Amino acid sequence: MKKTMLAATAFATLMGSAAMSETVGVTMALFDDNFLTVLRNGIQEFADGLDGVDVQIEDAQNDVAKQLDQINNFIASGVDAIIVNPVDTSATQAMTDAAAAANVPLVYVNRQPINLDTLPDNQAFVASNEVDSGTLETIQLCDNWAAEGKTEVNAYVMMGELSNQAAVQRTADIHDVIAAGKCAVTINFIDEQTANWSRDEAQDLMTNWLSTGEPFDGVIANNDEMAIGAIQAMKAAGIDMASVQVGGVDATQDALAAMQAGELDVTVFQNAAAQGSGSLNAALSLARGEAVEKAVWVPFELVTPDNIADYLSKN
Repeated sequence: MKKTMLAATAFATLMGSAAMSETVGVTMALFDDNFLTVLRNGIQEFADGLDGVDVQIEDAQNDVAKQLDQINNFIASGVDAIIVNPVDTSATQAMTDAAAAANVPLVYVNRQPINLDTLPDNQAFVASNEVDSGTLETIQLCDNWAAEGKTEVNAYVMMGELSNQAAVQRTADIHDVIAAGKCAVTINFIDEQTANWSRDEAQDLMTNWLSTGEPFDGVIANNDEMAIGAIQAMKAAGIDMASVQVGGVDATQDALAAMQAGELDVTVFQNAAAQGSGSLNAALSLARGEAVEKAVWVPFELVTPDNIADYLSKN
């Protein structure tokens, strides 16, 4: 009888372990964003392919306080790990502290936390290295202008949200390319302003720039959505898109369509789906007590009309 009870207990324990599931709370800065939608889908699709893994994905609606509340709610509900796509990368210390105090593993995805160098052992960051993004974009635009026979050009720069590390770094990349002598032409920057990653805001900003009548040779945008907004404003003003160079970052499907139409000249593929699956993989590994690199990099890749066919089905 004793042996039977022990066997039954062991069997129940084994079945309980097999039935145990892992829950990961995910807070996204914004659902209403093309790139972040692909990233979010990458998390969900990776989870769907795993047994016993459940993800709870919430929209922070670009509200820092709301996102911190979501993190605290995840902690209170007993999730095994948390993934954060930060609204404001300068506000991540409080998120790190909250997770660390509760000893819940946390993984930042896509947007680099301000405290990356001091993250606790059970926290990590999964993204693409922004030092490469604006660099690849700018060098290719410089080469395009040079191929047109130009030695000096006038350009506008559209920046993402200034509280966002990616926007700051991508803009710095532009100037670093020039400072390092990697640009084949001389660029005179007419103006640099933020359009907050938004297509609509970029269209309004470009319309304002066009109203000045200032001659220009192109637009260097921190992301594709702003590049598309700039293109829409230029087309509305009757500008021949073959006469200007426009660059963005992300290689979204809308951007690739614009490139196929001869409107967007350069973009940089940021593998949103791989960042999403990579962040969930890192979160699960940390939850299981496995070692994870503090920064896990998914490489950026240059996209031009010459190689666009390789990227049409990737995002």
